Amino acid sequence: MKKRYIASTASVVLALTLAACSSGDDGEGTASAALSHIHGLGIDPADGRLYVATHQGVYTPDDNGDPQLVGDRQDDFMGFTITKAGTFVASGHPAPGRDAPGNLGLIESTDAGKTWKNKSLSGEVDFHSLDYANDTIYGYDSTNGLLRVSKDGVRWDERGQLQALDIAASPNDRNTILATTQDGVAKSTDGGKAFEAGAQPVMALISWATPDALYGIDPSGTLHRSADGGINWAKAGTVPGGQPQALEAVNSKHILAATQDGVFESKDGGETFTQRLASASVGNP
Repeated sequence: MKKRYIASTASVVLALTLAACSSGDDGEGTASAALSHIHGLGIDPADGRLYVATHQGVYTPDDNGDPQLVGDRQDDFMGFTITKAGTFVASGHPAPGRDAPGNLGLIESTDAGKTWKNKSLSGEVDFHSLDYANDTIYGYDSTNGLLRVSKDGVRWDERGQLQALDIAASPNDRNTILATTQDGVAKSTDGGKAFEAGAQPVMALISWATPDALYGIDPSGTLHRSADGGINWAKAGTVPGGQPQALEAVNSKHILAATQDGVFESKDGGETFTQRLASASVGNP
């Protein structure tokens, strides 16, 4: 029974990966369609505003709590993270019809997503996961199946190769990096040059807020917390809406999670969640 469970959860993780990579629509979808393909979440420390990176642009709640497109770029934003107040980095693919390489490499916005500029690796890399910690950008290069690390977003060190869905760097140790794999959470203690075999439980997504607050969400939507860097896990709660799409731990208690039903927020470590944006209630952008 245990072996069948492991195989089942691993298959779901692979299915999630394929769903996250999909970009086969014709670009004519509504904002509802965009919000049903969420790849990244963040809170801008400048003003506490929520940002949602999707298959068709970056959105933020308007004054009525409805999703509003930020700027005019409706690219497929895959990897996405906020590095500091007003500064975002992302990756992915250009919107259909836009004159740009198929892989955006690393792009950066210094005005909270209103405009973007090419930073590095344009045409070469699609980062499916980006994390920022210890004044360092960590990126999972899905194009080449390896971890890349950069201090400035321009010059990159190539680290270990692996097949992963998500990564998270320790907030106080630049050499400790975790990755979600079909076998469980894999750990590196040498800055990502080599990863140990994945250890159970299987997590789809992870986010490391503080040294004693690592969060993971499994393929069923159950949220887990580890106080020791992923050695031991305890159930923290359940995110509504089924299959998870994105996870961001803002701090030890403040959690953002996206599922098929939209974006949910917890301010009590996952015990309760409030819906911030509902994917099914949105009209045209």
